[in-house]
Amino acid sequence: MHAPISQVWQFDLELINRYNKSGPRYTSYPTAPHFREDFGPDAFRQAVARSQQKDPGKPLSLYFHIPFCDTVCYYCACNKVITPDRARGARYLEYLLQEVARMGALFDRKREVVQLHLGGGTPTYLDNGQLQRLWDAVNAHFTLVEDARGEYSFEADPRELPVGAVAGLRKMGMNRISIGVQDLDPVVQKAVNRIQPLDLTKRVVDEARDSGYASVNVDLIYGLPFQSEAGFRETLRATIEDLDPDRLAVFNYAHLPQYFKPQRRINEADLPSPDTKLKILEMAAQMLVEAGYVYIGMDHFAKPDDELAVAQRQGVLHRNFQGYTTHAECDLVSMGSTSISQIGNTFAQNIKELEPYYERIERGELAIFKGLELTEDDMLRQDVIMRMICDFQLDREQISKKHHIDFDQYFSVEQEDIKRMVEEGLIEDDGRLIRCTPGGRLLIRNICMTFDWYLRNAEQKKTFSRTI
Repeated sequence: MHAPISQVWQFDLELINRYNKSGPRYTSYPTAPHFREDFGPDAFRQAVARSQQKDPGKPLSLYFHIPFCDTVCYYCACNKVITPDRARGARYLEYLLQEVARMGALFDRKREVVQLHLGGGTPTYLDNGQLQRLWDAVNAHFTLVEDARGEYSFEADPRELPVGAVAGLRKMGMNRISIGVQDLDPVVQKAVNRIQPLDLTKRVVDEARDSGYASVNVDLIYGLPFQSEAGFRETLRATIEDLDPDRLAVFNYAHLPQYFKPQRRINEADLPSPDTKLKILEMAAQMLVEAGYVYIGMDHFAKPDDELAVAQRQGVLHRNFQGYTTHAECDLVSMGSTSISQIGNTFAQNIKELEPYYERIERGELAIFKGLELTEDDMLRQDVIMRMICDFQLDREQISKKHHIDFDQYFSVEQEDIKRMVEEGLIEDDGRLIRCTPGGRLLIRNICMTFDWYLRNAEQKKTFSRTI
């Protein structure tokens, strides 16, 4: 039995100011900058073979990366291709269909696909006919499950969804939708080059509900140009009252124009001050909790009866490259440029640039160009970070038994940081449970960083966003 998990949080400005530094988002551990180019297609095939031998019935989660967008959103840090030329999307689809067939041949058809996600870019850059072709290919080469058991979702840009498109995707088999909104203020929308009226978004949400989607998620961003506490309050009010999503993600905008060229079009002087950003976050979190949402962690909120909230209370919440998920039991198989798979104790990433991706597929190869086979230490620390970031607590005894270690002895170097975080009110420690305080929940990334061997010992190749 796991210890009861609290979902109570508190906005502690003193703690935030002390700990608000850059750090990983831990959609994986080790993080992607530490993947190695000596891990290629052969290593991936071996990982699949090991996984199937160890657990022939292990279910699958599939991810497909659609990198195209019609127009650029200036805040965006995703891997994307900006083009109004839809022929480029059609060409990409042809190669993706080949990759689906090639990947599907590696996996036993007894392995059911219980989760599927289309991400981007803008997946709905492809029209319903093209997405139906993708769905049919997946159905031909993998084993999809019935609607009640499958969690099949896609990221949606309402500007790319004509009337009837959402209903059509539901008939195809999609049953969850994640809608990018970011902000409803027209001034902010203009500043980030994403004009998207509330009426348009509401039409898509209503169509999803009328079509029987099991879950609607909405993404917002705080820290964008011209945002204010009052303005974002109105965005949240309209989101809660008019859209009523089952889940919300309220992301922190990280202004890193040295890495992401579109951000160079944002005037830094128009960004809210750090103090204003924190006030917006505090207000947003408070409004969502008062509206009945539960703080899941990182940037995510959900209604108490949502699958994420239930999984967290039961101690079975998971986190991977798609964010928080309820499917810890799956191998993650990812297709499309730059996508990352997780098979057993390995990560594998596809090549990022389109032409080299096409060349690999044309040669009959897998598109994997780097990855990592985890060491025992990696897997132990991955488990520690996973449980902390999902449960906000860590059971020393469970970790010790599972990994055949003495927790305090193994993490002797980390004990000083643990004691300091106890003294500063970030965590509590009763000798068995290391538990996040309500004020520490917003700083969970900082707590996880304590157990990150690579942050402590290895040269970092990437500048991460701030934790708040």
